[in-house]
Amino acid sequence: MNVRRRLIPAAAAASLGLGALTACSSDSAASGNTDKFDVVASFYPMAFLAEQIGGAHANVTSLTEPGQEPHDLEISTKQRAQLEGADAALYLKGLQPAVDEAVGQTGIKTKIDAAGLTHLEDHGTGGHTHEGEEDHSEEGHSEEDEHGRDPHVWLDPVKYAEIAQGVGKAFEKADPDHAADYKKNTEALVTKLKSLDGDFENGLKNTKSKVFFTNHAAFGYLAERYGLTQEAISGVDPDSEPSGARVRELQQEAKADGVTTVFYETLVSDKTAKTLARDANLKTDVLDPLEGITDTSRGDDYFQVMESNLKALQAALGAK
Repeated sequence: MNVRRRLIPAAAAASLGLGALTACSSDSAASGNTDKFDVVASFYPMAFLAEQIGGAHANVTSLTEPGQEPHDLEISTKQRAQLEGADAALYLKGLQPAVDEAVGQTGIKTKIDAAGLTHLEDHGTGGHTHEGEEDHSEEGHSEEDEHGRDPHVWLDPVKYAEIAQGVGKAFEKADPDHAADYKKNTEALVTKLKSLDGDFENGLKNTKSKVFFTNHAAFGYLAERYGLTQEAISGVDPDSEPSGARVRELQQEAKADGVTTVFYETLVSDKTAKTLARDANLKTDVLDPLEGITDTSRGDDYFQVMESNLKALQAALGAK
């Protein structure tokens, strides 16, 4: 069952002043036919890679506006033209069906599918079941591709680094005049990602609990990498209060696993999380799936937000 989150639409985000904090442009007028290597990225994690690797030689634009829910993106006629005029498209197949279709229909020479640059796994909803409990995985939020694989690889710094290396090689091949710079930029990015991986590994090595609650099953790779268990509670409508039975189940699990916190996202209503937290005597905090950067994000770029996520997890899990 594919349950979609109710996020702030792009238009509403704009009215709330949720401006982009990333350097990439979302204006199709600036997307192609420039004197630089023109790259159209599907959404923020891909745009960030393109910017970091492309550096001064790349003109990067994103198909997904700040504050827009990337999974529900529909491609406009203007955006199709944007793709046609680009030198390369960087996307994550399986995450945004409309992008997959549009890229497949364009004559763009360099099509870089990030999903093919690392190994995708099936994490389901990230939930787990205790003896005598029902498995609520079908209630959970599912964002798997057609093969049942979890696309949220960018939240694992190791897998994100693998993708970065593949993107770097693709840039070198597509724009050989600047290959040396792309290689250098890729190496620098991978070094920073390895450092981030070390921060997470050391920061989450000794914790009182290994289980965290989240309303978005986006953190399966991160949980697996650092020995944690993600319990996704979405499937409970963000605009409605959870059932008494579900609250009791969460209370039992929180007690059994030492869970202290219900995580939610900056762009999702915190009503359900706060209701669950109040009824189960838990705290609430933000764990950002980094599908976009807005004025409400806890950081200006991927690395800053990931460090904020680490601090949130350390506090919730009782890092020693």
